[in-house]
Amino acid sequence: MPTRNISLTAEQDAFVEKVVRSGEYQNASEAVRDALRALQQRRREDALKLEALRGQIDQGIAALDRGDATELEQNEVDAYLGKLGKRPTRRKRSR
Repeated sequence: MPTRNISLTAEQDAFVEKVVRSGEYQNASEAVRDALRALQQRRREDALKLEALRGQIDQGIAALDRGDATELEQNEVDAYLGKLGKRPTRRKRSR
């Protein structure tokens, strides 16, 4: 198995030490390999989400190209979403 030296912050080192001492992992290498597997999984999930989002964007652009759109004024958005059965999400506006 290839060997690689890595640098950890004091907090990361303490965490690895804690999970090894607790018996969750036999050694630091197992803990780090598990963390890398989790990172790989998260990246796969992010890629799938991005692919789905791009598909939705493409569908939205196609709908606009067909003229299938509803124009709203800013003060009409919440009421329109309410009619669709969706709860409006309030976002803080940066000033």
